[in-house]
Amino acid sequence: MNFKDIRERFRNKEISAKELTKDSLDKAHKYSNLNAFISTFDEDALKKAEYIDNNFNDYKDLALGGIPIAHKDIFCTKGKRTTCASKMLENFTPPYESTVTSNCHQAGSIMIGKTNMDEFAMGSSNETSFFGPVINPWGESLVPGGSSGGSAASVAADITSLATGTDTGGSIRQPAALCGITGLKPTYGLVSRWGMIAFCSSMDQAGPFARDAFGCAALLDAMASYDAKDSTSAQRDKVKYEDALRGDVGNLKIGILRDIDQLGISEEILKAYENSKTVLEKQGHSFVELDFSELSSGICSYYVIAPAECSSNLARFDGVKYGHRSDSSNISELYLQTRSEGFGEEVRKRILIGTYVLSAGFYDAYYRKAQKVRRMMKSKFDEFFKSVDLVFLPTTLDQAFEMNRTSSDPNRMYKEDLLTIPANLAGLPAISFPNGLANELPIGAQFVGNYFSEDLLLNITHKLQEVTDWHKIKP
Repeated sequence: MNFKDIRERFRNKEISAKELTKDSLDKAHKYSNLNAFISTFDEDALKKAEYIDNNFNDYKDLALGGIPIAHKDIFCTKGKRTTCASKMLENFTPPYESTVTSNCHQAGSIMIGKTNMDEFAMGSSNETSFFGPVINPWGESLVPGGSSGGSAASVAADITSLATGTDTGGSIRQPAALCGITGLKPTYGLVSRWGMIAFCSSMDQAGPFARDAFGCAALLDAMASYDAKDSTSAQRDKVKYEDALRGDVGNLKIGILRDIDQLGISEEILKAYENSKTVLEKQGHSFVELDFSELSSGICSYYVIAPAECSSNLARFDGVKYGHRSDSSNISELYLQTRSEGFGEEVRKRILIGTYVLSAGFYDAYYRKAQKVRRMMKSKFDEFFKSVDLVFLPTTLDQAFEMNRTSSDPNRMYKEDLLTIPANLAGLPAISFPNGLANELPIGAQFVGNYFSEDLLLNITHKLQEVTDWHKIKP
């Protein structure tokens, strides 16, 4: 059942919050082989569900009233373990609540657990977690995408109808595509980052997962807010995204990339992409071809800037104040052993790269150039949006792939983010949605919009989902 149906049944008193919560928890334990959850909070979740049922009138009209939800284990939750899927924070219990989880609580949702992820959100397959890889519900040997793979798997497996994730280089959209669901990366600054453990602060952005655009709109209504505690939070008039789904956006000009078939995208994904273009044309939209020959430069820029910021952000994990601490005889040994034991291989690799590109001899050669490329990407999108309303492109190069690809082709893993990274570099909103099926596996496509055009992105995706059924297909 999708979010809309579940909420309607709750509001009509056809099902109670406790029944919904018990069902979600039962499924979380039943499908434990997916390894989608690091922690579940059965007792607290059922207690809150009972409270909501006993105070039904206070919750029935809230956006997420009575709805079980899963949160990515990157959001701090007061009094509840927050690990970021790392040994470094295996036993960390925050004394405060992140703004995202707090907003969702206030909107009436019931947190059933914290989802598995790539360690410190570094990865594209959800295989770098200290707690083991997440399994894609579509196949026991397939990755769900990363880093928000646990959240995507929870929604795809119908454990919860909603989940939160974060997107730094595609970590919401790529898992959404590989798991056959809808995922939105908002404009940078629309959703507060306070209480979200930092990886790359200038690109990290929290966003919603759901089976369809309606669920994403309702969850974004809860998540998005101005937050004085976050210096990058955007102060704007409140938009009701759920209401925006009902509007008529008219006939749009949609940008498509010239020579997109030269980017190494699989035939199945290109075929689904062409089919979606036909549906959009039937809805009255037209296409404008865009020259984005600089696209591949984005991935080069990202893998300099992101490790540089991660190197700085993760310097705080040294075994002194909190987190894992090694038994050591002196301070130098404490730092070395704590970080060697607490961080996994992928995290250590990115810290080393980041420290290298920020060093005195290489700052100009790498980091400064990467920032110039980032600015160029932003300018390119600014130019595009003078002539088009949206840009339409596939989300990924491949469908869900087999685990352990890194060992045979490590560079291919980094290339997986080729089509998602540009939106992060520019800070733009983008939504991925199911648009096909091949080899019995889902395919995803994405719209990229201008700044703060989430209402438009959700609207056009919703209109597409009214005439297609790809989002209804389940593993």
